[in-house]
Amino acid sequence: MSGYDILVVGGAGIDTIVRVPDLQLPVADSLHVPPIRDYVAHTGNGVALGCHALGLRCKFIDFIGDDAQGAAILQRYKDAKLDFSHIVEPSGTRRSVNLVDPQGRRLSLYDGRHPEDVRMPAAFYLPYLGPARHAHFSIMGWVAELFDDAQVCGTTVSTDLHDWDGVNPHHRKFALRADLVFLSTAALGERRDDVMRAIISQGRAQAVIAMAGGHGAYLLERDGASVRHYPTAGLTLPVVDTNGAGDSFVAAFLHAWLGDAGLDTAMRRGAIGGAFACAQHGTHERFIGPAELHDLYQDSTSVMS
Repeated sequence: MSGYDILVVGGAGIDTIVRVPDLQLPVADSLHVPPIRDYVAHTGNGVALGCHALGLRCKFIDFIGDDAQGAAILQRYKDAKLDFSHIVEPSGTRRSVNLVDPQGRRLSLYDGRHPEDVRMPAAFYLPYLGPARHAHFSIMGWVAELFDDAQVCGTTVSTDLHDWDGVNPHHRKFALRADLVFLSTAALGERRDDVMRAIISQGRAQAVIAMAGGHGAYLLERDGASVRHYPTAGLTLPVVDTNGAGDSFVAAFLHAWLGDAGLDTAMRRGAIGGAFACAQHGTHERFIGPAELHDLYQDSTSVMS
């Protein structure tokens, strides 16, 4: 079997997007909204399709249901020519309902639905994990069981902790075992730097990247003296929907990092990928390609110089 640049493990599902006038909804019997739409989505989906769009050799594996939502996922990946293999989970395909306000902000109501004791057989994932240069682990409970095998295989691992509060033990095992750790600053407040330092000092991460939406992103390297701030990409694009922005940041970052571009370049390209996603309606409907990413990066570099 030929190798992969990246194996994405877990995180396929369906988002139902409801555009609302405000995330604080009135107490009422009904509220008229624009058309409600379903999208193939969730975090692993975004990273996998984002990496695939950038030309990386990507493999994606997960559990999905034998249902209409699972069929939609399979059709999307067939159309996109994304290499995807799955195991049928009787509880069905994961779903979420995302409320999106006019500023593009969202509130996600997540239905993970899969049993806590579900496990992916090693015979299923090892043929993909072993040959992969890198793996990206979504934070489902069963995915944590793959860390030992990844270490034996010598495959580096990244993960996205999303809005971790720095305490929840479910996220903590991913934080301390991944080589690259992404997370949102949403639940950290003034503890942001302390949490980033704890991930480095207590775990194996070579770098921690904290994404702060419109406030940019932060980087702490293992050998770094301090947390470094990176501004947003500053693209002249409208913000219509922030669904999937973090996943697109991760995909653009990993594309640069796997190309040995260095962490500074990876942070700046990640910011471009995230900003590009905010200008697209829905979740993961359009991803930045290598030519667009290159041109926008050259433009941003020219402005900085």
